[in-house]
Amino acid sequence: MATSKSQQFQLIEGMELQITVTGLPNGSSVRAEFHLKNCTRAWILHWGCIYQGNNHWYIPSEHSSKQGALQTTFVKSGDAYVVILELRDPRVRAIEFVLKDGSHNRWLRQHNGNFRVEIPWNDLHAHHRIPKTLIERRAHKIWDRKGRPQSSAREQQIDYDNAVRELHAELARGISLDELQANSTVPVEKEETSEPHHTMIQSYRRKHDVQKWLQKYTEPINRSGSVKSSALAELSKRSVGQENLVSQKSFHVRNYEITVLQRDVKGDCRLWIATNMAGPTVLHWGVAKSSAGEWLIPPPDVLPEKSKFVHGACQTQFTDMSSREHSYQFIDINLKRGGFVGIQFVIWSGGYWVNNNGANFVVNLKSADSTSGKLDVDEKYVLKWLLDEISEREKEAERSLMHRFNIATELTERCKDEGEGGCIGIMVWMRFMATRHLTWNKNYNVKPREISEALERFTNLMEKIYLQQPNKREIVRLTMALVGRGGQGDVGQRIRDEILVIQRNNHCKSGMMEEWHQKLHNNSSADDVIICEALLNYVRSDFRIDAYWQTLQTNGLTKERLASYDRPIVSEPRFRSDSKEGLIRDLTMYLKTLKAVHSGADLESAIDTFLSPSKGHHVFAVNGLSPKLQDLLNLVKRLVREENTEPLIEKLVDARIQLHPALRAPRTRAKDLLFLDIALESCFKTTIEKRLISLNFNNPPEIIYVICVVLENLCLSIVNNEEIIFCTKDWYRVSEAYRPHDVQWALQTKAVLDRLQLVLADRCQHYFTIIQPTAKYLGQLLRVDKHGIDVFTEEVIRAGPGAVLSTLVNRFDPSLRKIANLGCWQVISSADAYGFVVCVNELIVVQNKFYSKPTVIIASKVTGEEEIPAGVVAVLTPSMIDVLSHVSIRARNSKICFATCFDQNVLSNLKSKEGRAISIHTKSTGLVISDGNNSDVSVRHIFISSVPRGVISKGKKFCGHYVISSKEFTDERVGSKSYNIKFLRERVPSWIKIPTSAALPFGTFENILSDDSNKDVARRISVLKDSLNRGDLTKLKSIQEAILQMSAPMALRNELITKLRSERMPYLGDESGWNRSWVAIKKVWASKWNERAYVSCKKNKLDHDAVCMAVLIQEVICGDYAFVIHTNNPVSGDSSEIYTEIVKGLGETLVGAYPGRAMSFITKKTNLKSPTVISYPSKRIGLYSKPSIIFRSDSNNEDLEGNAGAGLYDSVIMDEAEEVVVDYSREPLIMDKSFRVRLFSAIAEAGNVIESIYGCPQDIEGVVKGGHIYIVQARPQV
Repeated sequence: MATSKSQQFQLIEGMELQITVTGLPNGSSVRAEFHLKNCTRAWILHWGCIYQGNNHWYIPSEHSSKQGALQTTFVKSGDAYVVILELRDPRVRAIEFVLKDGSHNRWLRQHNGNFRVEIPWNDLHAHHRIPKTLIERRAHKIWDRKGRPQSSAREQQIDYDNAVRELHAELARGISLDELQANSTVPVEKEETSEPHHTMIQSYRRKHDVQKWLQKYTEPINRSGSVKSSALAELSKRSVGQENLVSQKSFHVRNYEITVLQRDVKGDCRLWIATNMAGPTVLHWGVAKSSAGEWLIPPPDVLPEKSKFVHGACQTQFTDMSSREHSYQFIDINLKRGGFVGIQFVIWSGGYWVNNNGANFVVNLKSADSTSGKLDVDEKYVLKWLLDEISEREKEAERSLMHRFNIATELTERCKDEGEGGCIGIMVWMRFMATRHLTWNKNYNVKPREISEALERFTNLMEKIYLQQPNKREIVRLTMALVGRGGQGDVGQRIRDEILVIQRNNHCKSGMMEEWHQKLHNNSSADDVIICEALLNYVRSDFRIDAYWQTLQTNGLTKERLASYDRPIVSEPRFRSDSKEGLIRDLTMYLKTLKAVHSGADLESAIDTFLSPSKGHHVFAVNGLSPKLQDLLNLVKRLVREENTEPLIEKLVDARIQLHPALRAPRTRAKDLLFLDIALESCFKTTIEKRLISLNFNNPPEIIYVICVVLENLCLSIVNNEEIIFCTKDWYRVSEAYRPHDVQWALQTKAVLDRLQLVLADRCQHYFTIIQPTAKYLGQLLRVDKHGIDVFTEEVIRAGPGAVLSTLVNRFDPSLRKIANLGCWQVISSADAYGFVVCVNELIVVQNKFYSKPTVIIASKVTGEEEIPAGVVAVLTPSMIDVLSHVSIRARNSKICFATCFDQNVLSNLKSKEGRAISIHTKSTGLVISDGNNSDVSVRHIFISSVPRGVISKGKKFCGHYVISSKEFTDERVGSKSYNIKFLRERVPSWIKIPTSAALPFGTFENILSDDSNKDVARRISVLKDSLNRGDLTKLKSIQEAILQMSAPMALRNELITKLRSERMPYLGDESGWNRSWVAIKKVWASKWNERAYVSCKKNKLDHDAVCMAVLIQEVICGDYAFVIHTNNPVSGDSSEIYTEIVKGLGETLVGAYPGRAMSFITKKTNLKSPTVISYPSKRIGLYSKPSIIFRSDSNNEDLEGNAGAGLYDSVIMDEAEEVVVDYSREPLIMDKSFRVRLFSAIAEAGNVIESIYGCPQDIEGVVKGGHIYIVQARPQV
């Protein structure tokens, strides 16, 4: 119920700045949110605070009390750039600011003055003046009025909010605060911090501002999973060529980018260093000869021009490189054959030094030979030289853990700047060690102190990487969870000394204890922690030997393992019965000593280390930590000892929340912070797994709460957590909206869970992509058993924070589907079928296969891009596919049963029938599947004989013009897609908008290909087509690549510019714009030879050579939403219903292979004002484009019955659209019912109008922009 004040500024270039100032619920803080809209790059907020009676700028008091300003960079969030400031000083009366465009070095002010935002503290916090105790008393009364039910945390929060509303209403009626206090006589139950309740609903739980936990560090990932190359890197490679490229590395610091290319030129090592910094810029550099950490003065014979020696380094001035579109600076260094292993540098620019987050920029140099064995795409994260060296040195490493950690430290230092592959390689090696696939000790005696010190050095280096390379933090966490903390001084020595004390105090100087003593002196390891725990359990059980062996075996220690040590343990423990108390005391203390060295992820050890007076007396103040964290940690320790799982779950996450700000930007003791967080996360996973056993998945409030806490924990655990944060915000929304047996609530909640499943699956796939190739390569080198290699990444994922969330989602899904009245099937294409079951992992793998008998495919993955193979009568999959996606439409065109199954048990049962015949019958409730029998032969016959057929009309001749306007469209010049646009423009009412358009008519491609400038390309395509006609489908891609080499006649460029300008399209016509247009046009033409289109033609017995491609050119409508309408409900076949799907941004996420479901609704044609939502969105990505042009395929193949709307060919935007992670937590389509009804009714009415114009059902694509409806495409619905 926070009060807000808003203010807007209209800026240059159509940008808009919206500022919202909100009083926070604590009553002592104000949040100012700056949303910069309609901009294409990040700006910087240059700001300061204005105090009452003073016009000077001040840095806010939480930072400093001196005069000055701060600079905060806007961060991309959805379709805007955002800065959020939180002010805690009530003396601040205003924020003044200007905006800085760092990339162009310009400032933006308001009428030559500063922008100003007033901070009205009193207005913002007026409603927060109600005492908390009064609110709690009123909430208690509300709870009492309801009969004192057992309330969940979310229900208690609702009571609290209702109490606030009631009190405000009474204040508004004139009742004073004193009267409210006097009339409030209900005692408030004291919060029991010392004795927590034994239920999960013990306290009001307010949702957290999870947006503050956002972490985004890596380069953006494209749809194929590869990292996008920067513009500067591409420009550099264009300047120097790529044929001799050995390696490439980029650094990003603030708004600056530095790219380093290493080339091999006739045996010489050449470095090209480029940057986007403006103005005089100097490289301050040195070289390394023997190790990456060296800084040596380069020899005089390798110095570039404009270089000089200064103070143990070389300084070289950058040279400007400018073109019409881009400008940057570069240095070209020829290191010749000097045998250097690396260079280090910093840069002087704009009056100050630029470094790599406090460290030097470091580039390790590679020999040209090391790149000769080019890695496969799946192995781009494999650093082979590192893995080869690990293998070579494993014999040395297995001598002792001291050797292993010393080698690990050396190799990590050398590879830490080699991208993620280096840290992944070290992590995989450490995990093979931790899981006992490698030998820990062999014929070498080493003191525990030496092992502890080696561990200390290794974990210190991990800490350094964590601080300096945030994009590697997740891998660093995985690594540190596998090793101990280590330590200097007497930390390790105590292992050796204290075992002697135990033996002396408890009279156990022989037998098993002496064998263990010898092992500890010889080579202590993490196994000793398990042995000590086993001894403790043995003593506590009154010396039952089975307790000893059970503890060992549960933790992977067998008799054979104990006997394999250099100092073997072969005896069983035997103690005097009167030594029980002394042994428990001494072994408990000794266990702490062992864990302090060997168990970094042990919670009690991590808390004790963090809170220890010797180290911790400044850690809270220096890192800005709340004293509340110390209380939480002490409470957590007690709850762990009591095994009180229910309150422990929440307190563990609360502790992590308190720790998180310091962990993101630690100022001191980062390693202790990190080990503590890892230990809290590990304990949370163990605790929540225990809680799963007793959860009631038919009680939504209980599950809502648990998923809420698990999501918060996951947000705190992962790097690049933007989408998980958005899902958590969305989960808060559905949690607060819960009503028992509410169908719409269940549908919304199901959509959030569907998206979570997609996110978790994507994270699993990402782990398999970056980790498994290294595990396979190194595992084979180290001769790890095949099973250990095969399950490596799977075990990493299971041990991670997402595994328990996946279990919760899967087990809650059936309950949600029951509430929402959903079966286990979503029927996308309704048809009865009979066929033999074939199971495949991916549909795309078999899309060009021909099945000689009717086949039912069970496909684990369907993307939406595939063609359904010939002979297939049904496709059943767990993949969530939009009803109006292209693959769905193709299934309905071919009368093929296509359905999504949400029940893994049903799917597993179907897979068990592989090779056998089944019958499928569609019902209103889903599919009914039974074993096949002879009575289904008629069904089989219908579907084999019902494949659509058509003859492509020939004679599409070139009309003599490369580009024609929409007025010149005829059915002889363009396909139905373009012709329908002209038809509609002349007939729709004015409130339905049609974007401007032009076209490249039929025959343009063939005409240009026959030009003399393209004769070599034409000859090559002819040869490739001969091979293709003989059945070699690999030539399809080669034909597409050849088409992209075509040259354009000047007349095409001139006509395109003239026509588009006459149609007033946003087309500049400059060199860059033309080049992007020409590439887009060629991609559309080339899509005639994509695999799914070619296979579709062959399957339907169509002449592929007769396919002719026109290109429809339209203005891109940069809308808020995109939709597809079928005016005849394609799922039920009901002609009285209009079915629509809608997504945020551009429509390609709906019709293309983007994961997740669109929002969908149906509207009765007799009642267009009452749309019914049937599913809510789970699309992860929204596509957004600046004003641009789209080139759409418009072939004569799409005019045929059975192919209209099949989406076989491509449409290409001239300017690549931006992928934005979608945040639905405040989406008006979901939150604002009146807005939703108005918009959905208007869309349905547009569909109804267009159907009436054509007189038959229509398949319509459109866009919503600013409340206006645009129709971009219409065609008959098949």
